[in-house]
Amino acid sequence: MSAYTELTGWHRPVGGIAFEAIAPVRWELGVKGSDLWVIVPTGFVFDCSVPRWLCWAADPLDTRYRKASCLHDYLLVEGWGRVAAGAVFHDALQADGVPPARRIAMWLAVSLFRYR
Repeated sequence: MSAYTELTGWHRPVGGIAFEAIAPVRWELGVKGSDLWVIVPTGFVFDCSVPRWLCWAADPLDTRYRKASCLHDYLLVEGWGRVAAGAVFHDALQADGVPPARRIAMWLAVSLFRYR
C-alpha cells in the first residue's frame, strides 16, 4: 500500500463530473523509492470526462478513476504531453485496481484522442 492508494477524503464535488482536490495527491513516478514525485496541490479542479464512445466501459462517476483523472489533468496543465500524462494515468488506474482491458481502453482514449 502507499500514500496514494490509501488516500481518502481528498476531494469534493463542484458540479457534474468536476471535483476539487481538498488534500494534496502524491504520486511517485517510476518505481517505489525513485523520489520523483508529482504532487497535485489542494484546490486543483479537475474533471472525469469520458468520451461518449467509451462511456459503456468507464462511468465518469466511478470513484476508482478520480485520482488518476486528477493526476492526468494536473500533468496536462503543467505542460506534460498527452502520451506521458497518459502513462501516469494508466499506472495510477492500475494502482487503484482498474482491470487491464478497461484501463488500456482508458489509456488509449486519453493518450491518442483529444475530445475536449
